[in-house]
Amino acid sequence: MRSFNEGIDWTNLAYLQSGHVVQTEVFALLTKHRIMEKLAIYDPVLVGTVPIGIQTASSDLDIICCVADFDRFEADARTLFHREAGFVCKRSEAAGDRSERITVNFMVENWPIELFGERLPVRQQNGFRHMVIESRLLALFGEAFRVRVVRLKNEGMKTEPAFARVLRIAGDPYGGLLALETWSDEKLEALLTKES
Repeated sequence: MRSFNEGIDWTNLAYLQSGHVVQTEVFALLTKHRIMEKLAIYDPVLVGTVPIGIQTASSDLDIICCVADFDRFEADARTLFHREAGFVCKRSEAAGDRSERITVNFMVENWPIELFGERLPVRQQNGFRHMVIESRLLALFGEAFRVRVVRLKNEGMKTEPAFARVLRIAGDPYGGLLALETWSDEKLEALLTKES
């Protein structure tokens, strides 16, 4: 069975143009405001719920970036977006590995946007990896599975815990989903069969 993410270049927003109405709206918004172009030196990638079609009314646009110089990224973000409504910039360290991270939040038109930066290349960041495995699970398990995940999200659950709940993955839902990255389609299908 062909996985949903096969052939999709997640680093190029063009795939949104042939998507559902929200995806085409997001493509138009990000293009109109040149968000990705403004962040180009940070290898920005839109991740999260919109690219894989499981957004809810409370979803935002998550854009991950590869950041080597956090002072420069913060200065660039302030220069580019400080006039946008709700602009907030926060720096932190990840628990355990003490690696620096930065988040920048603001509104563009009716969409909340969150930029997330860390030193890792974007394809190695958890946000990207979660999106790819979630896309694959949605392709394998179909519409009924998607509806169950979205229902949990509408009840207030975050995306990864919603997937983990439907799949009955015990423990940390974020690590649990990443553990599925190397599983074959057949092994993944058996997981849902066992769950049902």
